[in-house]
Amino acid sequence: MSLGVEVIVFGILTRLPAKQATRCKIVCKDWCALLSTRAFETSHCSRSLLPCNQKTLLTRLLVCSVYPMDFKTGDYGTPTNIQFPFPPGLKGISTLAHLDGLLCISLQPTNDLVLWNPTTTKYKLLSTPTGQGLYNNVNDAVGLYKGPADDYNVLHIKRTTGVTTAHIYSRRLGTWRQIPFDTQPEYATRMFIWSHGTLCGNTLYFTITEEWDVFINVVIAFNTITEKINEIPFPPVPPTSVYEGVLANVQDSLQMLLMTTSGGTKKKADLWTLNGDRWDNLFSTPPVTRIPFSTWVTFTHFMTNGTWYFMSGPKKLYEFATENNPLDRFYAGNWFQGDIGAIFTETLVSPTHLN
Repeated sequence: MSLGVEVIVFGILTRLPAKQATRCKIVCKDWCALLSTRAFETSHCSRSLLPCNQKTLLTRLLVCSVYPMDFKTGDYGTPTNIQFPFPPGLKGISTLAHLDGLLCISLQPTNDLVLWNPTTTKYKLLSTPTGQGLYNNVNDAVGLYKGPADDYNVLHIKRTTGVTTAHIYSRRLGTWRQIPFDTQPEYATRMFIWSHGTLCGNTLYFTITEEWDVFINVVIAFNTITEKINEIPFPPVPPTSVYEGVLANVQDSLQMLLMTTSGGTKKKADLWTLNGDRWDNLFSTPPVTRIPFSTWVTFTHFMTNGTWYFMSGPKKLYEFATENNPLDRFYAGNWFQGDIGAIFTETLVSPTHLN
């Protein structure tokens, strides 16, 4: 008895790696049609989003490389280079957010926001003639999330002349709309630095920091369903420390890697988890002394499988053994915002709406 086309496509092809599944489109028209549906995209994505499938994308100028990662050793495999598919005149890209294999990036020098799948190379320009979808790397922040009916949305926060505004792009509709986004007026000034959004559950979280004058450090939580925001304090840190908080979604809980410097010479990292309205400490590294600034600023992300690896691109900067293994196969992007890259999973998720 022969299997039906839909059984083959949804029961077998959804289990293939993204690039192999894409090649199956040339088999026949029926396969091509089914593999181009939102139903197949969703089913294939749900099977692909496993920690062991994560890869690291690194960009430098016009070179884009994808590295496989070894969970046990923290080592990277041989990279595969990707050709950028964007319009002529490109000088580079900045990676702002990533979700389900989709990256939200900005093109340089035009500052256009783009949804891009580096696996399929498909992309969608989000900028409009009226100026929506143009990114300012000093004042803006971006978050990527999935809304109702599997609609991928981009939240674009802009700060101009002390005023914060927010717009949401809908992949399904292909349009932008403005929403209320009421924060403290001082957060809209250049005194404060905003991170890009970290998605955890139905909430996008942003860090807002000012460490040189008023020493205000908070987390802004944007509920993607109600589109309301609230403010969360940072974990407790010594008052004499300079610190940097980096958010990550770990097994559907919000974590913060808090790096502190005391006395100008010692650095340490603490991992905190948000439990209701309080932060609980999960792990602390021993202090590390005499870290040259030129070395520390190259730190891109960290990963742990029982041993913490602090990474600079595909290289290890530091390694710390832990007494337990609570966060097996955890990878968190840190300064994977800007010119460096992203940790992502290869999927078939399209930057444009599928039927």
